[in-house]
Amino acid sequence: MSFVSGFYAFLFYFALVILIAGLVNKLIQYARAPAPLKIPTTPAPTTSGGVVLRMVREVVFFESLFRGNKWIWIFGWIFHFGLLLVTLRHLRYLIDPVWLPIEFIQPFGIYGGMAMVVGLVGLWARRVLVDRVRYITSPSDHLILLLLILIGLSGLSMTYVVHTDIIAVKNFFIGLYSFQVNPLPEDPLLLVHLSLVAALTIIFPYSKLLHAPGLFFSPSRNQVDNPREKRHVAPWAERLEQE
Repeated sequence: MSFVSGFYAFLFYFALVILIAGLVNKLIQYARAPAPLKIPTTPAPTTSGGVVLRMVREVVFFESLFRGNKWIWIFGWIFHFGLLLVTLRHLRYLIDPVWLPIEFIQPFGIYGGMAMVVGLVGLWARRVLVDRVRYITSPSDHLILLLLILIGLSGLSMTYVVHTDIIAVKNFFIGLYSFQVNPLPEDPLLLVHLSLVAALTIIFPYSKLLHAPGLFFSPSRNQVDNPREKRHVAPWAERLEQE
């Protein structure tokens, strides 16, 4: 086992532990956070089925963002859809045998990488060119966008500029399931790409990227609009009433 293979095996084990621990911790915090008021954003659904449908529209089509700002919606949807295709394409490195739908999506995943970069550049330009957005943008926002763009560009470069041994890459990641460290190609571009992905995995639970699971805990989205039909009492208020 080479030093590089051992180092990246440890890096991805470490990143996975940080990701899982961070996500579990944050999701527990979200679930325990009290919702003292009925605050669904109107027009809001009046049934549980309507809430589910609303969440589906929000997750798939970014409905509220579309109503708020069409330009942000365009670049945001392009980025997220491209990221979805890229993620599905990369599943071939983690499963064996590869499922038929994943095989079918392979050529589209390349275009997804391009779309991902285009969407990110548009979102970054907004943070630089729009005064009111630039005012509330922190250095971490720029760094996250830069990190995502570099991941996309380094991945595309391995497709169109400098190729790597993808069979060896797959064997490396498949081996990690059984704690077996197989040789990892030591191509500089591949190692940069994997380092960036590991960095993203580590910071994900502690950054604004956590809006992905956080959306499902948003009371303005997940509440039924029935304040007249049913009294809403937060758990802590119920305990006070009982006392």
